[in-house]
Amino acid sequence: EAGEIHSRLLDHRPVIQGEIRYFIKEFEEKRGLRELRVLENLKHTMSETKEHSLPKCEQAMRDNLNETFKRCKQVASYFSCCAVLKNNGLWILASRLMCREEERAAQWETFMKEQETKRAEVDEEHRKAMQRLKEQYANMEKELAKYVSF
Repeated sequence: EAGEIHSRLLDHRPVIQGEIRYFIKEFEEKRGLRELRVLENLKHTMSETKEHSLPKCEQAMRDNLNETFKRCKQVASYFSCCAVLKNNGLWILASRLMCREEERAAQWETFMKEQETKRAEVDEEHRKAMQRLKEQYANMEKELAKYVSF
């Protein structure tokens, strides 16, 4: 009889195990519902993408491919014109165009070198300004240290 009294008063394992089972059951049910909601949202997003976004993308791709195809035809016709000019003795005009293109490339190269130089100057100015600020703040800290000793 003392063992029964002891188990009723001091042995809480059956109660705790029941609470643990209840907690696990509730947790799994809520988790299952949350995962179900996530899967439903994913399904909705995929169907929306399939029905709306994919056709728009396909149409944009077709439009852009048609435009690209037209441009390719223009380039091909340009090169065929150059061949005709060369064969007809009008290659001089085409060579002038190529010279101008080379001049523009040289101008671009000069421009880029100037930009690099300017960038280096600005970086140097920035570095000097940062150094001046560091020195100024160091001096200010020294001045403040004088007053802190009071």
